[in-house]
Amino acid sequence: MVKLIALYKQPEDQEKFDEHYFNTHAPLTRKIPGLRDMKVTKVVGSPMGKSEYYLLCEMFYDDHESLQKAMKTDEGKASGKDVMQFAGDIVTLMIGEEINE
Repeated sequence: MVKLIALYKQPEDQEKFDEHYFNTHAPLTRKIPGLRDMKVTKVVGSPMGKSEYYLLCEMFYDDHESLQKAMKTDEGKASGKDVMQFAGDIVTLMIGEEINE
């Protein structure tokens, strides 16, 4: 299993961020072909207190090829364009592989 991970720093306006993320961006992303699952976690703190991070989204794909294909679809491109427009300055994108030990 391969994941595309989006890690968002604290937005200036949390209410505005949530409105766009949950009503526009997440529904757009869920339409991407090949997406197996999508889990969103709101960061509520850290062991040291407040966190610089606000939200974490994990998007699961079967393998790297499936992820690459998905990103080339119209839906994948639309999701990518949208995230850069509303959160490009606060998002970090990563690709990870699940390890089962």
